[in-house]
Amino acid sequence: MLRAIPAAMDSSVVAEIDLRLEGIAREHHVKIPLAIESGSRAWGFPSPDSDYDCRFIFVQSLDNYLSLFPSRDVIETPLIGKFDVNGWDLAKAIRLLLKGNAVVIEWLTSPIVYAADEWFRSAFLALAERAANRDLIARHYLHLGQRQRGTSFADEREFPLKRIFYALRPAAALRWLELHPDKTIAPMHFPALLAGCDPPQDVAALVEGLIARKAVTNELGAGPVPVPISKFIDSEFASAQERLRAPPTPVEGAKAEAQAFLMAALAHCQILPAA
Repeated sequence: MLRAIPAAMDSSVVAEIDLRLEGIAREHHVKIPLAIESGSRAWGFPSPDSDYDCRFIFVQSLDNYLSLFPSRDVIETPLIGKFDVNGWDLAKAIRLLLKGNAVVIEWLTSPIVYAADEWFRSAFLALAERAANRDLIARHYLHLGQRQRGTSFADEREFPLKRIFYALRPAAALRWLELHPDKTIAPMHFPALLAGCDPPQDVAALVEGLIARKAVTNELGAGPVPVPISKFIDSEFASAQERLRAPPTPVEGAKAEAQAFLMAALAHCQILPAA
């Protein structure tokens, strides 16, 4: 199993997450071939008080996938303190990937890994590279960014500064996809994503400063969004909206490849029916 835990992460918290994952697998009779950290820690702009957002994909026994009354396709645990641990069934994750949900891709490329079956992550990532629809992925980031931004930054004198990142990251992903037309999967780690989308120098400098501030304070406070950043975000959203006017082009063979991967993953995980 793969594991990649930064030394800076609280070892007691990581140990508790490991215990929770073991308990989930046992209680729900599933295997968890992928468990990663999502959210600000994996994106590369955490605050000292950031939650631990563990996300996982689980696989159930074959009889559940054949049942007229299958189990729920999500496993949710109570949000207690800093612990936020939730997961999706494999079939749900595949369907969402084909619909353009970039969250699945981000889970597959997270730099923080609690545990991952090497074959599973590699095969699922290969499916994403071949079968994910770039236009739908771009639409995901556009809609996500627009929701986070709300009205134009220029109209708001007092804006929660930490929210800048939640609009800036989708804007950077859209720019990255435009600059890399042969790629489907943008980097999840925000500093790498920003570096790969060639932002204006003043934007890069301002963002670097905000990340440094966010790393040492629980609250960045509120204030006007720096003009270069607001212009960058608004420009990328407007450009993407224009590019995405045409209907998305379907990816040939995507459903067949997805079905083949599902069957291969079920065989690989070999979950026996519950007694």
